[in-house]
Amino acid sequence: VQLQASGGGLVQAGGSLRLSCKASGINAAITPMGWYRQAPGKQRELVASITGGGGSTYYTDSVKGRFTISKDNIRRTLYLQMNSLNAEDTAVYYCNAPLRGTDFWGQGTLVTVSS
Repeated sequence: VQLQASGGGLVQAGGSLRLSCKASGINAAITPMGWYRQAPGKQRELVASITGGGGSTYYTDSVKGRFTISKDNIRRTLYLQMNSLNAEDTAVYYCNAPLRGTDFWGQGTLVTVSS
């Protein structure tokens, strides 16, 4: 299993970014996936998750209404559309896929929001 995240960068407050996570070695259609983030000096937290079929999603309160998680099971790619970014969103973002009791992680992509 490999997860390759991309799409991070530097953006001004109020701007948008879209993160992508290309998965290989998994059946994306039946595997729930999620995005986590870790800000400097803080623990890694779950930002958003989506079921295998994409029919159900979860968002942490701080990103509700601003972030949208989605997945393209044909392309085996997970997305995180992030709008109205603020300084508190600055973090390294990781994609995650739990499979058979093991958590698989992407390498992380840095999002920096300048105020």
